[in-house]
Amino acid sequence: MPAEPLDRRARGDAVEAAALHFLQAHGLQLLARNAQSRGGELDLVMRDASSVVFVEVRYRASAGFGGSAMSVDANKRRKLVHAAQVWLSQHPHYAQAACRFDVIAASGVPTAPQLDWLRDAFRADEC
Repeated sequence: MPAEPLDRRARGDAVEAAALHFLQAHGLQLLARNAQSRGGELDLVMRDASSVVFVEVRYRASAGFGGSAMSVDANKRRKLVHAAQVWLSQHPHYAQAACRFDVIAASGVPTAPQLDWLRDAFRADEC
């Protein structure tokens, strides 16, 4: 009997967990997960050496319509930058750290997705 498909929330949690494990395997340290504020939600906030990395995890079952990376449009980037500014204001000890915005583009099976890490996918001053 085939496994039941995951609902949207469970799918997102599975992909985000895979992304977190992947980034930790590459030396990043978790600072926050699903950090919510009036500014929006940050999927993962990580530390990479002396940088704070805000990671947006996007999943698409297939690459149709541009795939998951293309879904981080200008409006989404503005929201992420705003959420990052709010997060930094709430964590002033990181305020002077270099920051970057990465995207993990996931596709395939949610419980074992293919992950494409786009480091420095966009910059705050571009938004």
